Amino acid sequence: MKRATRIARAALFTALLVAGASAPALAQSERELALEARVAELERMVQALLSQQPSQAARNEPVKTAAVPAPQPAEARPAGVTLQMPGAAAGTSIRIGGYAKADFLATRTGDGQLADGAVGRALYLPSQIPVGGASSGTDYDAHARFSRVNLGIDSVTEAGSKFGAFFEVDFFGNALGNQSATNTYGTTLRHAYLGWNGWLAGQTWSNLMDLTAMPETVDFIGPTDAIVFVRQAQLRYTSGGFSVALENPETVLVGAAASDRGAMPDLSLRHGWKGDWGTFGIGAIARLLRVDRAGARDSELGGGITLGGKWVMGSDDDLRYQITLGEGISRYIGLAITGDAALDADGQLDLIGARAGYIGWRHAFSPKLRSNLVYARSDYDNDLALTGAAATKTVSSLRANLFYSPLPKVDVGAELMVGKREVEGGADGDLTRLQFTTKYSF
Repeated sequence: MKRATRIARAALFTALLVAGASAPALAQSERELALEARVAELERMVQALLSQQPSQAARNEPVKTAAVPAPQPAEARPAGVTLQMPGAAAGTSIRIGGYAKADFLATRTGDGQLADGAVGRALYLPSQIPVGGASSGTDYDAHARFSRVNLGIDSVTEAGSKFGAFFEVDFFGNALGNQSATNTYGTTLRHAYLGWNGWLAGQTWSNLMDLTAMPETVDFIGPTDAIVFVRQAQLRYTSGGFSVALENPETVLVGAAASDRGAMPDLSLRHGWKGDWGTFGIGAIARLLRVDRAGARDSELGGGITLGGKWVMGSDDDLRYQITLGEGISRYIGLAITGDAALDADGQLDLIGARAGYIGWRHAFSPKLRSNLVYARSDYDNDLALTGAAATKTVSSLRANLFYSPLPKVDVGAELMVGKREVEGGADGDLTRLQFTTKYSF
């Protein structure tokens, strides 16, 4: 600081002397006095400016908290605020995001009644549609359990390597209070993974899923009857549009407890394309289903394929769709509508075939008003002698909704949905639901 002051003072004094060199000698002494006074005043100003600048040591310290514009979010990561972290390595930032969501549901079933506290009263769960019973009255439910909070930590090294982590929770856990007073629910882990360049390790969406193909619905999932929808731990590598993953195995059995005796992870592969026309992706999975318990010890190879995407029909319309076929992959469809396999009399696995598909049309009436029409269906090839008459044979649903966004990040929606379920014994049932939602994303 002292050196800068001396340099500034000398430069100013010299400039002022040169400027006054042509004045008459008679006024030299008065001019010098005036120049000295002006230099002193300028020196005081320079000192004041320099004292406001941080020291070199202070400039080398990280900024404690500074908000910066949020980058465009990845498809699987909601938008949020980006902050710098004081104790992290250079190039590290943290993003905070999520949304507050409230749902209001009126549900009527035609052939039985949903149990008190059933998951199917909070979201559409086709496997819980009652069949073969008497018509129920209308049940009204309201909750905010799907609200969520997430944070992403991203770093870039001087060499250009990218690494970070992502965490997300919602409040869809078991009830910790009752509806008489607190309506409290447990926090549940949705995502927790770390990434390094093209590698990912941790829990997130299955590599078999296609998030771009999901229609917008008021219900939490929407076309649950047919959609590939799983979150689980995995090790994944992505290069361009191609990704391969080793995912947590689990064999779901019809009429018996699930088997947690997988000998090897599920292997999934996916390749996706995107452009102005929309997106398209194809995925495949290979699984070694296994059971190892008293009276049942067997393993079978299962697998399947799925394809789908989004077709942009114009500035105001698009179609979103997915088709899935396979054997022994039922737990990947619709929150395990039915099992991957059944056990025969000898304790051997009999794989169940699955066919599933949905299509959704989205139309925007204006930048603030839009609507979706969605149909979904899945069918399962059960061996009636092994699964019994109560095994799900077919589920389907049709829904129409309307969304209005009065403000950025604010959505208000209404949806009417009719779902149907048929079991192997021939009994069937239906569910009709009118649902409203409000959501503020941050």
